[in-house]
Amino acid sequence: MPIKITYFVHGTTTDNENGLATGCLPGELSELGISQAKELGKLVSDKNFDIVFCSDLKRAVDSAELGFAGKYKIIQDERLRECDYGDFAGKPAKEFKDNLIDYIDVKFPSGESYQDVEKRINSFLEFLKEKYDSKHIAIVAHQAPQLALDVLSKNKTWKQAIDEDWRKKKLWQPGWEYIIEKNFLQK
Repeated sequence: MPIKITYFVHGTTTDNENGLATGCLPGELSELGISQAKELGKLVSDKNFDIVFCSDLKRAVDSAELGFAGKYKIIQDERLRECDYGDFAGKPAKEFKDNLIDYIDVKFPSGESYQDVEKRINSFLEFLKEKYDSKHIAIVAHQAPQLALDVLSKNKTWKQAIDEDWRKKKLWQPGWEYIIEKNFLQK
């Protein structure tokens, strides 16, 4: 049986508001981000999840807690972390965010590549298939893990996933749906 995933991104951070790329730094939700996380829980209150997973980075943990605490068990998982931007972490996003395809198979300086993120998400999906088959899972995480889900479950290339990222057109929505079949591996 397939696993249904509803993927949520963490609320706006102070780094987002200042044009900085947080990467694997904890990140602090801004006032807007706190409001967004609380509102998200209300927007999806008609959905029923079996469990909520989130990245172990502070901004995702806080978003998950504000949106879903008291209603669902929330489990942190480091495999859901944002891409490690290495030397770019905490720096202006404009320095590299327009060139993400350069880091598909080449690591960020002192960091990781998007293919490294794909391996982490693949491991996480294998874990879900083993422990949560046919369940409805909510995930609260970041950009790179969501793009990796697009690559693994929707047969997109990394270039396609990056080029078609909703963030480029600012087309946020309260959750994106993914179906993970037993044979989800595309490669």
